[in-house]
Amino acid sequence: MTSIKLPGSDADPNGYRGHGSRGRAAWQTIFFGLLLLIFLLGVTALVLYLVYRPSEPRFTVLSAAVYDINATAPDTAAVSVSLQFTLAIRNPSERSVVIYDRLGAYVVYREQAITPVTPLPPLNQEKDSTVMVSPVLGGADVPVSPEVMRGLATDRAYGLVAVRLVVQGRVKYKAGPFKSPWYGLFVKCDLLVGVKKGKLGQVPLLGAGYCSVHT
Repeated sequence: MTSIKLPGSDADPNGYRGHGSRGRAAWQTIFFGLLLLIFLLGVTALVLYLVYRPSEPRFTVLSAAVYDINATAPDTAAVSVSLQFTLAIRNPSERSVVIYDRLGAYVVYREQAITPVTPLPPLNQEKDSTVMVSPVLGGADVPVSPEVMRGLATDRAYGLVAVRLVVQGRVKYKAGPFKSPWYGLFVKCDLLVGVKKGKLGQVPLLGAGYCSVHT
């Protein structure tokens, strides 16, 4: 007797096995294609980051000048100093432009500010370049603790004053078609300044003058 093969007898009762297999294969192809696309995009992003990643700027204090250190009035818990620092700002990157904004500088002695914040102009720094800034800081009375006032007077009489130059602001980087968001910038330069009673102007700056930079 000749057997008659009914549709779907070797598949599911509705006879749709072939269509289901083709559908699963199509979805698998789309899934693996998306995975490949994501992988390629990740590799491309990593290559672009390695090529265009910015380098933090470098700050170095080259010289210092003292125009006034007035901390000799025991009845007033305030000091008045006037200092000038020449600061070299280096952009070591050969691909990124550094953009500075909202910069301000002040001087700290024994963890207390002894000058008001002096605003600095915004700056666009080209690739692989160095710029110099020489802000004059201070010139106004700043309230301090009696310990700071006495310590500053003692150190001045001794001839060496340890201070910290602080620069704050924000920075972003531009490399080719890419531009980063703004980052906070905090620079601190610990310095040992030689002073002599009655001598104003350029003073010895002891140490290398390198600054730590945090963005």
